Amino acid sequence: MPAHGRAKAVGRTWHVSRFGTRIKILWALAQGESNVTCLAELAGARQPATSRHRAKLRLAGLVTATREGGFVYYELAKPETRALLAQALGLPEPKSAIQHS
Repeated sequence: MPAHGRAKAVGRTWHVSRFGTRIKILWALAQGESNVTCLAELAGARQPATSRHRAKLRLAGLVTATREGGFVYYELAKPETRALLAQALGLPEPKSAIQHS
């Protein structure tokens, strides 16, 4: 997970947020699809706040959702976002996305 300060800086650059939490959510989704509970844990945020951030990312067209039974899984809308995010954060690009089972 990127450092909070670096995530905030990238968020300002991309104009997606003044909060690093959205960048952390995007980075978590770069690893593979996830539900909001896991995203909250990975981003170090409370679930209601994570849901609000995730909704903004969906409105921005950066995240999509898939419903399977009682679960909703989120993923990056465009695969190329992984490389851009990794480059902006100065981190290696995730090798493969993890899928839920």
